[in-house]
Amino acid sequence: MSIASAFGFGSDKKVRYAVVGLGDIAQAAMMPGIAHTGNSELVALVTGDPEKARRLAEMYDVADTYTYEQFGEMLASGTVDAIYLATPNWRHAEFAIPALEAGVHVLVEKPLEISVEQGRAIEAAVTASTAKLMVAYRLHFEPATLDAITRIREGELGDLICFTSCFGQMVDPANHRAHNGIEAGPLFDMGPYPINATRYLFGDEPTEVVSAVATRHPNAGLGDIDDTVAVTLRFPGDRLAQFTVSYYANNVNSLIIAGTKGSIHMSPAFGFGDPLEQNRTIGEDKSHESFKKTDQFGGQMRYFSDCILNGRDPEPDVEEGIADLRVIEGIVKALETGTSQKLEPFTRTRRIDPETQLQTLSYKAPPKEEVNASSPTREA
Repeated sequence: MSIASAFGFGSDKKVRYAVVGLGDIAQAAMMPGIAHTGNSELVALVTGDPEKARRLAEMYDVADTYTYEQFGEMLASGTVDAIYLATPNWRHAEFAIPALEAGVHVLVEKPLEISVEQGRAIEAAVTASTAKLMVAYRLHFEPATLDAITRIREGELGDLICFTSCFGQMVDPANHRAHNGIEAGPLFDMGPYPINATRYLFGDEPTEVVSAVATRHPNAGLGDIDDTVAVTLRFPGDRLAQFTVSYYANNVNSLIIAGTKGSIHMSPAFGFGDPLEQNRTIGEDKSHESFKKTDQFGGQMRYFSDCILNGRDPEPDVEEGIADLRVIEGIVKALETGTSQKLEPFTRTRRIDPETQLQTLSYKAPPKEEVNASSPTREA
């Protein structure tokens, strides 16, 4: 039995997706959850690897496969409504813009691209298109994250003061992330998680990269990239955010947001294979909550497909992707110059709506085996 036929569907309306880029994140996280959504279906695959195309098409009962060079042919076929774009970061505009020009919706992995300039080019294509684009910030739909946002907005933590986060994974030197420069390194790959978290928890945009420091550990074996980056950001109201991302730290993903009345410590904070958890301190009262483990990838696709089917604009949109790229560019300049960087003023016109974005699809385990792809993480 194919994976697709193993699930029932609750509606006759489904958005037809092509997955573009069949690496680890697509195979291990997104593809298993597409049929799970109930309003989306996988109808095409785009890859430069013929073996991936053949074996995954058989596994998921997909009739149509295309090479990257045939992407335009796929867009013109009329058989695809939307794409899930999981190519390397620097190839997002290459596929997102033609898709939007063809009226095909785009769910693109984060970061949106590798520069604000490229992000703006995608934004222009969104503005000119009838199609929608959503950036795949899966935590915008995750119960523990949305609960933290709600508690902060209701004043439970008082006036927010500071944020700190540590996010690390020990990357295999053989993985492509170790061979494509800073754009594949921890800042672009992992940095969007704490950067985005600072912005949705503070509900504001940073004004300055106060400092950014990078290190290369000789035993990491990662060649000519910085394996660990530490950053301090300043937000309006004298609020500070600090985070460290690393390709050489053992697996960790945590954050603390603290205010004048209390704090929330989330650990795990960014993962998708384990339940996300909160340790809360409000005054002298302490509590712990482990939230339901959900299918974060299927959940965000279900939300996006619902927006497509019902004519609603999704959040997170292209503006959200640019908001993070603005910060990443500031961090890169701070690393290059060794000095703080003022950020140009930026206003986010939309914020997360916890009531409409909450997704609670039950977790789906990844397939036991991937085709010519693997997790980037090595053992410590």
